[in-house]
Amino acid sequence: MIKIEELEQSSLLTLTPTSHADARGCFSETFNEASFRLNTHLNVTFVQDNESISHKNVFRGFHFQIPPKAQAKLIRVVHGAILDFAVDLRMTSPNFGKIYSIELTAENRKQFFIPEGFAHGFLALEDHTIVNYKCSQYYSPSSEKSLLFSDPNLKIHWPVHINELIISEKDKAGQPLSDFSDIFI
Repeated sequence: MIKIEELEQSSLLTLTPTSHADARGCFSETFNEASFRLNTHLNVTFVQDNESISHKNVFRGFHFQIPPKAQAKLIRVVHGAILDFAVDLRMTSPNFGKIYSIELTAENRKQFFIPEGFAHGFLALEDHTIVNYKCSQYYSPSSEKSLLFSDPNLKIHWPVHINELIISEKDKAGQPLSDFSDIFI
């Protein structure tokens, strides 16, 4: 059984699997396609699983792929903790440009579902943070885009000073939000 909640009427979902604990430890079913479809009413098929390991203060993002290779993602933390972000890039959405964030940890076992039309990024809050995420489309380098993490229009409230973030050169070269106002209708 998985508890599913919508985040602020945004199409973003949190999923919290039931955990069964005993003297040996615990067990939980982290994903079941039939249950996911039945409980979310979404027809999403995940075709690729990814994993990253990050040091504390590593920021990865904001990434997305443009149509027809746009991806929905389901993110969870196996070890450590992240502040996970989604930015609404749907032009017709009243929330275009709004940033959403949620803390995902190995302990809270929450998962974050991000549909197509959002950019995704996360900040590792602990060393050796392991993040797994499912994608609904295969990685396509020619379709990948990056939203600039430091765009002042995003109004991000970072939990650390922005100069402490560890960011790849690729992510530092992201484009501002204004460049993406007509990708997702």
